[in-house]
Order: sequence, then C-alpha cells, then structure tokens
Amino acid sequence: MIRWLRSVLSVTNRPLHDRLMALISVAVASAVAITGIAAYLITTFAIYDQLDRELLAVADVTSVWIAGDAESLGGLNSEALSTANVTMMLVRSDGRVITPSGDGVKLESTSAELAIARTQIGTSSRTGVASNGETYRIVAVPFADLRAGEEEPVYYALVMGRPLGPTDQILRILAFSLLTFGLLAVLLAGAIGWVIARSGLRPIQRLTEAVSRVTETDQLEPIEPGGMDELTDLTGAFNTMMRSLYSSRERQRRLIADAGHELRTPLTSLRTNVELLIADDRQGMLPEGARGEILRDIAAQLGEFTQLIGDLVHLSRDDKVEAHPEPIDLRDVLNNAVTRAKRRGPALIFDVEMEPLYLVGEPDSLERAFTNLLDNAVKFSPPGGRIKVRLIGDRVRISDEGPGIADADLPHVFDRFYRSDHARTTPGSGLGLSIVAQTIKAHGGWVKAGRAGTGGAEFTVRLPGSADPLDNSSETTGTIPAVTD
Repeated sequence: MIRWLRSVLSVTNRPLHDRLMALISVAVASAVAITGIAAYLITTFAIYDQLDRELLAVADVTSVWIAGDAESLGGLNSEALSTANVTMMLVRSDGRVITPSGDGVKLESTSAELAIARTQIGTSSRTGVASNGETYRIVAVPFADLRAGEEEPVYYALVMGRPLGPTDQILRILAFSLLTFGLLAVLLAGAIGWVIARSGLRPIQRLTEAVSRVTETDQLEPIEPGGMDELTDLTGAFNTMMRSLYSSRERQRRLIADAGHELRTPLTSLRTNVELLIADDRQGMLPEGARGEILRDIAAQLGEFTQLIGDLVHLSRDDKVEAHPEPIDLRDVLNNAVTRAKRRGPALIFDVEMEPLYLVGEPDSLERAFTNLLDNAVKFSPPGGRIKVRLIGDRVRISDEGPGIADADLPHVFDRFYRSDHARTTPGSGLGLSIVAQTIKAHGGWVKAGRAGTGGAEFTVRLPGSADPLDNSSETTGTIPAVTD
C-alpha cells in the first residue's frame, strides 16, 4: 500500500485535488483496516475465552456428577451430552480413553490431555476436529476418582468439547460486517476528501486563473480573498503583489511620459541652435558674436540635459544597488554641500550655524540631497540675498529670501517633474526635490517645505541621529540607495 501511495503521489501530472483525495482515502483505509483487524482479533479472543470458561465450568460440574463411577461416566451417554451441546471423554493416566456410549461424536485425545491426567496439574484448551469432521473447542481438567474399596484413586483428564460452528458463524458475520462497513467508510472518506480538496484548493485555483488572466490580458486585477486561513493569507500576499506591480507600472508610465515631456524641450532647443549654426556655416547669416552666444547656450543646454538624464537614471532604477552606509558627521556633509552651492552663487551670502549630529548613512547621497536644496535656494535668491543653513538637534533648516512657495504648490513640490508657474522659466528638471525626498526617506527621516520668516522658501529636514559621536546605535535605516551621479 505504501508503494502504491508513493506511486500515486509521485505522478506530477495528476491534479493536486486527486492526489489529496487519494491520500485521504489511503489514510482512512489504513485506519479502518487496523481498527477492523484489531476489533476482529479482540472479539475472537474474547469469544474463545468465554467459551473456554463455560466448558471448564461444565467440566467441574460433570466431575462431581461422575465421581465414584468414572468408568461408566456416571451413566452419561451421547444423547444426554448432545442435549447440552457438549461431548466428553476421560483420558486415564495409563493412556486408556473412555468415551460415552452411543453413536455420538467422539473426540481425539492428545498428549496434552494425557499429561494433565498424569500430573493432575493445570488445564488445557485447544481447537480440534471431532469424529464427524466438525471443529470443536476442547478443554481438559484433572480428575481423580476414588472407587469404593480402593485406597489409591485413579487419575484421569476430564475432556469436554463443544462445536465451534455457531461461534465461527458469528465471527464470519463480524468479519463481513467490518469489511463491508470499512469499504463504505473508505468510499465515503474518498468522496469527502474530494469535496474538501476541491473546496480547499479553490483559492489556489483562483490564484492560477488570476495569473493566467494577467498573462493573457495584462490587467493587474486583485482577487477576492474569502476565508480566514493560510490560503487567504496567500491570496492577500498575491493581491499586495498585484497592487505593488500596478503602482510600479503606473509610476513607470508616468515617469516615461514626464521624462518624454521634459526631454523634448532641451532637445528642441539644442536642435534649433545646431540648425542655426549649420545655416550660418553655409550662408554666414548670424551677426558677429551671435555664434559664440549660441555655443554658450548649447553648452548650458547640454549641462541641463546631462543633469536631467542623471536625475532620471537615479529615480528610475528599480534594481537594489548595494549600499555602504557608514558613521558620518552631518556637519561635514553640509559643509561640502555649502561649498558646492557657493560656487554656483558667488554673489550670495551663506549664513551657516551647525551643531554636531552623528548618524549612519551614505554621505554621498546625503550630500547630493542637501546640494539640491541649496541649489534650489541659490536659483531663487535675489542678488546679494542671504541663505541660512541651520543644524540644530536632529533638524536641518535651509531658507532663502526668494519669492517663496505658493500655498497651492506646497503639496506638490516633492512630486516628480513638478514645476510651479514661477519656476517654469528657470533652469532645472523638476526632479531635484523628488530626489531629496527619496534620499531622506531612505535614511529614516522626512523633509517638509514651508515659508521662511523672510518670505522665502524654507525646507526642514529631520534625520535620526545623536549628538554623541560614539553613539552609532541610535536610529538608523536598513536600506540606503546608492548615489547615481
């Protein structure tokens, strides 16, 4: 059976519910078989034990009846014994066998009965065949008969037998009943197992259909969970994956659409300037100095185009680049970012005050994020304006004296490619603040935009860290994206 079960379960092209049904059926069949065999054996033992007790009791009564007249069996004959549904005989210690008179059934003696007659110890019970060919249950007990006028008793074994036909008939009925009801139980268990397997695997079937539907229609639609079990958890995980894929696809579509829109402007401008240079090379149509101005414009547009491509690559990377966080002093990161911003705004005043803040992170990505915030301040600051940089506790505030951010634009400043109406005429890709938000979030912090007291824009960054340079076990992040320059 085990080999057959292995062969059934090893067939990979057989449906799972069929294999489960077979497993349940085999398990129930094994349980029924073990229970049936045990019940049959226990019942057989109990019936035979009860029969032996009855025969021993009859033998004890008979020994009293024939005491003193053992040779003639107390006058008992075959007809009288058949009325009690028993037969008997005496086995004397010298091997002589005494049987009742008449044409009744005769028993065959064995060495067991002779041993009891000679030793007068114990009893025996066995199954044997009588003279009529029927099976009998036979017991023997020791019996000593002291006849009148004799000083020494004669030792016998009193042997009693009863036919096993009725008993065997009961056992056959029991075996047939156990076999019949066992087979019915196996069939019922198979049917119930099939129903359970079908209903239990229905969520998996729905998952399979959902995956096939996604493959065929390219529609990322979740499925109804239904239920409170492990398969429901699997369905929930599948739905979460579908929503994540749908969100990723939508972000990808939006990124491609926005990137196409943003790339179109610098490419158009570059093509126009290049066409002007080609036309001037053929016809000499440009005035003196215009050619150099166009080349400078092309160089600026190429720089803007390069920055836009770098920002797009940074935001669109879905593969997990292995990060290498390290303990850093945020003051060093801010000082490097301020130094780079000063080169872009030499006419501006940078007011910097910083307290120590130590954390674990990637200095390159953090420097790029703060550089983007400072470049934004440089871009919108008036000539001679003041840019304030404050690092107090675990918060960094960067403010300028520019026009500030309109209330309608505040909820969208960190969206990809978002450009306010005032900022559309200024250079930039609209991705800088989005990179800032992504980097700060990856380091376990947050960034907010608001209005400074001077009327300009103010960005507040919170990064988890500690003022103690030796305490590097404070809040840190698990995954920090690498920088793509």
